[in-house]
Formats: sequence, C-alpha cells, structure tokens
Amino acid sequence: MNTTLRTSRFAGFTARTAAVAIPVIGALAGVDTPIRAQQVDAASTMGRLSKTAEEELARSTQQLGELRDQIQTEKLPLAQELTAAEEKLTALRKEHDRITRLVDSGNLEMVRIKQETKARQDELDYIANVLDEYARTFESKIDVSEQQSIGDAITKARQAGENANLTLAEKFTQELSFVDTSLKRLFDLIGGMRFPGVGVDLQGNVAEGQFAILGPVALFSAGGAGPAGLVVAQSGSTRPLIRSLEGAIQVGVASLVEKGEGLLPLDPSRGGALKALVQKFNLIHVFEKGGPIMWPLLVASILAMCTVIERVIFLLNEKRKRSRRSLERLLAHVDQGDIHGAIRLSHETKDFVARTLGYALEQKEFSIRNALDYATARELKRFRRGIAVLDTVITLAPLLGLLGTVTGMMGSFSLIGGDLSAPGAITGGIAEALIATAFGLGIAITSLLPFNVLNTKMDEAKHELDSAANQLELLVQKQKVHESRVDSGPAPAAASVPVHSRILIGKE
Repeated sequence: MNTTLRTSRFAGFTARTAAVAIPVIGALAGVDTPIRAQQVDAASTMGRLSKTAEEELARSTQQLGELRDQIQTEKLPLAQELTAAEEKLTALRKEHDRITRLVDSGNLEMVRIKQETKARQDELDYIANVLDEYARTFESKIDVSEQQSIGDAITKARQAGENANLTLAEKFTQELSFVDTSLKRLFDLIGGMRFPGVGVDLQGNVAEGQFAILGPVALFSAGGAGPAGLVVAQSGSTRPLIRSLEGAIQVGVASLVEKGEGLLPLDPSRGGALKALVQKFNLIHVFEKGGPIMWPLLVASILAMCTVIERVIFLLNEKRKRSRRSLERLLAHVDQGDIHGAIRLSHETKDFVARTLGYALEQKEFSIRNALDYATARELKRFRRGIAVLDTVITLAPLLGLLGTVTGMMGSFSLIGGDLSAPGAITGGIAEALIATAFGLGIAITSLLPFNVLNTKMDEAKHELDSAANQLELLVQKQKVHESRVDSGPAPAAASVPVHSRILIGKE
C-alpha cells in the first residue's frame, strides 16, 4: 500500500545520513595532525558535513513533503472506501434483519401449516374409517342374492381397508369406486333390478336363473320347469334358498322375474307378510325334512297319544264310579255281621274298592287275605294298563331321534356317497338330524308327564285298596272273635255291648 511505500523511503533517507556521519566522526577521532591543521581540516570537514547534511535534510524534507502530499492524496480514496464499507455493512445488517424476520415468519407459517396438515390428516383418517365401515357393513344391508352381482366389489373394498401395502390414495380410489357401485345399485333399485345368478331349491339342487329385487323383496326364477319363488338366506352359504309359492302367486313371480313384468300381490308390510307366508311353520314339511326315521317316531307318538287318551278316559270313568258312601255301608254291614248284605251291596255298586272287598268276602271261608291280594292285583292291573307302552315310548323315542341324527350327519358329510360341493345337501342333512332329535325328545317329554301321572294314580288306588283291605280284615277278625264268644256262653256286660266302627277310606 501507499503507507508502506512512504515508510520505506523515510528509512532509506535515515540510512544514507548515518552512512555519511559515521566516516566523518571516524575521521575526527583519528586526527593526529597538528592542531591548526586539525582545525583547518576540521572546519572543512564540518563544512562538507554540514553541506552534506543540509543536502540530505533538504532531500529528506522534500521527500517528507512529497510523502505528505501522497498521504493527503491517498487519504480521500481510503475514506471513500471506508464509507462504502460502512454503508455495505449497514445494508448487510438490514438484510440480516429482513432475513431474520422472514425466518420468524416462516417458522410461524410452518407451525400453522403443520397444524393444518394434521387437521387434514385427521379428516382423511376419518373419511378412511367411514369408507372402511361402509364397506364392512354394506354386506349386511343387501339381499343375499346380490352377493353374486356385487360381491367382488364388496370384497375388494373390504380388502383395500385392510391392505397395509396400499397408499392412502390407492385405498381411496378402490373404496370410492365401490361407493360409485353402491350408488349405481341404489338407482337401479328404484325401478327394480334383475341380474343372473344361482339358487338352491328345497331339495338341495343348484339351479341357474334370474334374480329380481323389488324393494325389500327378492325373487328368483330358473325358467321353464325350474324352481321359482321367494329368495331366503341360507346360513353359511352365499347361495340363497328358493322357497316356492302356491297358485297364481307362483305364476306371477315367474313371469315377473323372467319378463320384467307380471302380477304380484301388494305387500304393505315391505316384504314381511310375503316372507311370513313362505316361512310359516308347516308340520308336514318339517316331517318330510326329518327323513325316514320320522315314520317310527310317528308310530311311537300315535301309540303314546292313544294310550294317554285311553288312560284319561279310564281315570275319569273310575272317578265317576267312585262311591265312598257305598264303601262305608259295605263295611258297616260287615261290622254288624251281615256278610251277605255286604256281598250284595258290592255287586250293586261300581266302586272298584267295594267290588274288591265283596270278592274277598265271597272267598272268606277259604282265605280272605289271598282273596284280597288277588282282587287288589286284578284291579291294579286295570290301572297299570298302558304304563308299559308309555315307558317304552319314553325310552325308544330319544334313541330313534339319535339314530336320525347319525343318519342325517352321515348324509351331510357324504359318508355314504354325496356331493360336498352342494351346500343344500349339507344343510339338508343337518336339518334332518336336528328335526329327528327334536321330535324324539319332544315325544319323550310329552309322554313323561302322563306316565308320572298314571303312576301316581296307580299308587293312590293301591293305597286305597290296601287301607280298605286292612279295615276289612280287622272287622272280619273282630266278627270271628265275637262269634266265638257268643258260641262259648254269655259274655260279660261290658263285652255284650256291640261295637260300631266308623270306617274312613282314603285317610290314615
């Protein structure tokens, strides 16, 4: 720089002055001439030194002036450079402040964008959940027959929500495509919708035909002699069951499904009455679905029913014939010793207890105890009639139902030679098993109640016969003692008083 140049020049001037002064001083130090000579020489030397010094001083002064002029000349550009540098620093500071403000604004904007992004992400998650739920629950809101037309779209939409490899945009694309399909289905349903498909008739045969959905009612027709009727869902199968109707309704359903127009009864209950008509309980149909084992069960139920009816009639008849007054009169005749009168009364009454006692009195000369046992057994046999039949039915019916269960399950799993690919055959075999078991248990349960009632009535009759027989034996024994005392002589006064006992039948 210029400052460095001026400093070097000043240093050169000082060095040259020193170079001149040193020889002079050395010369002065080594003068050994006489004093005058020395003085002359000293004066000349000093003159030269002075002149040299003045010349050097002049040059130095000149150089100093030039240097000052140069410094003065170069000071203005440096000041200008300093001013420019300061202005640049000020501008940089302003730019720094501006950038700092921009960074702060950017941070605030970034926070706002993050919050807005999170809100949008929450909205997307909510929409995704709504679409997933819509795809999952849509299947339960359609008729089972529609699985054959839009089942693939439902499956893809449901799998899209569960597939973690798909991006959110791809999931939305598939699920929104399914929404478009469901909206198209909705518009098609306004005027009724028809589509081809496969159904299963009541015999388990698979038939191809045409489905028609009118509001809440789904119909099917296989055309020609094929099945036609109302569509009913089958548990565990995507192929619906076709329940045929009767009469003009059947013809109207077939025409409506095949041609798109026909007659169908008005159902203001939104399909409920029509389904109730098809699904109403039909005992004959259930009996047919139970398989061949239902015939032995039917025979067992008829036997049990006839036995119960006969026994009810018998018990009511015996209750009507009962006459406790006749029994008391019979025992009173025996107590008075009028055996013939008691026998005659037993022939006139229809009470089974009095009839048993009368038979025993007729045989009292041989063995009244044996006669009572025989007559009691004969009467109890009448009460026991039919109990063995009910006992057999109660034991046999559940076993027959179990046999029907086994044969039905064998048919379901094709152990004898069926087709596992036919869901109707499988469900038909299971239905056969359950129906046979239910009928067997039902027959056993309904037979058990009258069986216990008959046993109770027989025990009551046996108790009444035993009580009356004991009373009769006591009276006969007392009569024999009285007759033996009469035959042996007069009895004491206290013994001559006749004893009359009041007999209470049926109470202890």
